[in-house]
Amino acid sequence: MPESIDPTTPSDAAFTRRVFVGMGAGSAALVSNPGLAALAEDQGFGKPHPPIVAENDPEIVVTREALEHGGRRLDAYAALPKREPVGSVVVILHIWGIDANIRDIVRRFAKEGYVTIAPDLFAGLGAPDGDNTTDYAPFREVASKLSRETVDADIRAAADWARTPPPVLRLPTRTLRVAITGFCMGGAIALRQTVGNAAGFSAASIWYGAVKDVDPTKVRVPILGSYGGRDTGIPADEVRTFYAALPVPHDLKVYDEAGHAFFDDTRPSYVASAASDAWPRTLGWFRRYLSAS
Repeated sequence: MPESIDPTTPSDAAFTRRVFVGMGAGSAALVSNPGLAALAEDQGFGKPHPPIVAENDPEIVVTREALEHGGRRLDAYAALPKREPVGSVVVILHIWGIDANIRDIVRRFAKEGYVTIAPDLFAGLGAPDGDNTTDYAPFREVASKLSRETVDADIRAAADWARTPPPVLRLPTRTLRVAITGFCMGGAIALRQTVGNAAGFSAASIWYGAVKDVDPTKVRVPILGSYGGRDTGIPADEVRTFYAALPVPHDLKVYDEAGHAFFDDTRPSYVASAASDAWPRTLGWFRRYLSAS
């Protein structure tokens, strides 16, 4: 499995988050959800906060799914839009598991029109609850137990579910194109799927996922990458070299003001300027590759 990067020390010593956490009107305009803009402007992010998209949001339906493959059963957190979906997204967890941040991201994608699912890749490994925690050690121990073969099979099961989701909304049934996205450790795992599970995905958005264990010449899925220039665990030059070697459509942006885990708005690593730009970039990338032609 990819080496986990400590999300509690995301940046070099010269980085001061306070300089970048505030947002002006121009940055807020990039955010598709007004709740995100409001919270970012009043600095409500960077610590536990009310969700951007609540579970009872009238535009979505939240479900808990049970995925099965090869005798293995794992839970998954999912959300569906109450309208004709644009496509589907598989969200890969970060080191903290399916915590409040990941669940909210699932719901945000659903509100944007995507059938979205986050498989619990930590199933059966005794992972602690990631909500409101900053103790990285027990999660690193759980992550070290992940099996590449099991994880890849879990993700295939999630993609199969997302491709033909259950008709809970009684909308016309059709096969959907599926994207994959992941954060931190999950970004590296998602990146690996663009080689080993490439046939299952039409697009990928990788958030500060390590690139060193993937051969860029073997990638077969269009990739959008969002990285922090001050990330001490993933050198920006290494990322740029990797993306320059991709044989598929790609779009890389390295945010000079950000470190690792800059999109995690429930923890101090959050950087509003980078997060508010990378989110609409991801939505635009998925619309391009998932919308029916």
